[in-house]
Amino acid sequence: MSSCIKLEVQTDDQTPQKWCISLHEDVLKRLLSQQGSPITMHKVFGEGSLFSPLLFGKFFDPSDAFPLWDFDSDALLYNLRNSGKTTVDWFHTDQAYVLKAPLPGVGKTNIQIHVEKGKVMEISGQVKQQREGKTKDWRTCNWWLYGYVRRLELPEDADCRKIEAFLTNGVVLEIRIPRNPLYFGTPEMKIQQPKISE
Repeated sequence: MSSCIKLEVQTDDQTPQKWCISLHEDVLKRLLSQQGSPITMHKVFGEGSLFSPLLFGKFFDPSDAFPLWDFDSDALLYNLRNSGKTTVDWFHTDQAYVLKAPLPGVGKTNIQIHVEKGKVMEISGQVKQQREGKTKDWRTCNWWLYGYVRRLELPEDADCRKIEAFLTNGVVLEIRIPRNPLYFGTPEMKIQQPKISE
């Protein structure tokens, strides 16, 4: 029997300078090749994971916002799907944009979803506690040692106030982003509801 829980989607995350240190390709290779590297790191950052810098075919820092819905998932993930390395999927209907992805080695208590200024959706979480140091926020240092992130550009017609996120069996994340039915073309061309005069 499957279980599904609804996750909170926050819209008030104003942490300054987070993800300010980029995860470079050579750093990722060293991280995954270290002796005794936790298996969680391989699951979270390994090829095919939603949080992998290599998910989109070439190295792409997951802390940079990616315009996910500008691309067809079948085309972009063709090689990974053929080799059985990923089950990440995204698509859109007339009503909503949808993202589905397994969260290997992550767990439901760690996942956080923030929407920044209605333009970027951020999926992140902490894998291990940061040691006390100069900074209190794990996201402003070598964040990949402590957590994970994937930042996605929201489509222009996304209704960010009604985004919903669900976790099924503690493993599969599904995010539904409703499309604004009043949106048409550019922000200057939004369809206005007619005013009813009395």
